[in-house]
Amino acid sequence: MTDTAAGSTVSAAEKGKRRDIRYRSLNALYRKEMADHVTSRRFIIILVLVIAMTVASVYGAVTGISAAIRDAAMDSKSAFDSSYMFLKLYTTGGSSIPSYMSLIALIGPFIGLILGFDSINSEKNSGTLNRLVSQPIYRDSIIIGKFLASATLIAVMILSTGIAVGCAGFLVSGIRPTGEEAVRVLIYLIYTIVYISFWLAMAMLFSVFTRHAATSALASIALWLFFAIFMSLLAGVLANAVYPVNTEYQQAFNGLNNYNLNLNLNRISPYYLYSEAGSVLMNPATRAINAVSYAQLVGALNGYLPLGQSLLLIWPHLVGLLALTFAAFTISYVGFMRQEIRGN
Repeated sequence: MTDTAAGSTVSAAEKGKRRDIRYRSLNALYRKEMADHVTSRRFIIILVLVIAMTVASVYGAVTGISAAIRDAAMDSKSAFDSSYMFLKLYTTGGSSIPSYMSLIALIGPFIGLILGFDSINSEKNSGTLNRLVSQPIYRDSIIIGKFLASATLIAVMILSTGIAVGCAGFLVSGIRPTGEEAVRVLIYLIYTIVYISFWLAMAMLFSVFTRHAATSALASIALWLFFAIFMSLLAGVLANAVYPVNTEYQQAFNGLNNYNLNLNLNRISPYYLYSEAGSVLMNPATRAINAVSYAQLVGALNGYLPLGQSLLLIWPHLVGLLALTFAAFTISYVGFMRQEIRGN
């Protein structure tokens, strides 16, 4: 009984010691990666890009809202919707400047790709990864620390830009947020962090399984271009092939099936998932994301969806993007743990 108790005590103490070593090693690698990011030239490039995006989006939103108000005042037939004005700072663009949502959907993935495309293979080629694994640290702490450091940097930048847009819009136009608008913006920014973290995980995946940084960068950009541009074209071609709508007869019988198939194929793309969920979250006037029949429209009242109802519409998008991010990181994690690392 005493030996068994002593054995269990030693085992518990050993487990505690291992947990402490794992935490210390992960913390050290996390701090190292954060320092490397902040002192690198690429961080300066990303910072300049993010600042320019923030300034441009604020200018476009203020000028766009001012132009809409001015046009409504000059034309008595057109009315300006003054509901949820604070959200319009993020969804309204100028005559030649996209909105904050459009800019972040376009530029956001590049932030994740830049931070992760050479996270593993560059250290392999330089020989520093061999020195890292030779230290008394757990091997999985390396890839986890790299991902957490880059994700933290992404979170800081996105939250900073989101808050900056709201504060600048308030100082320039005097638009103050309501409680619901502030919560919508916060959820949207968190969702944006997850979206960019997905591209970070994909970039790290290519960095694990490719030898050169240029190869992983090109593969990551090619994947982004496919999902952002070519996926919608491919979805339209496949939907028309399965449910053709070339004639009026085919449109009458296949129109709804064609639309649903096209929509479901587009939702495979993380870019489309993010854009659709963001439009529902930041535009309470959006009441449906699927096809709506005429019978469903009869008797429906115009109005805005409360926050809870908007979240009910987009929770599959949020869960799906989280699952894709977790799956991409898990594949890169397993691949990294199984790889043989040799010194150069």
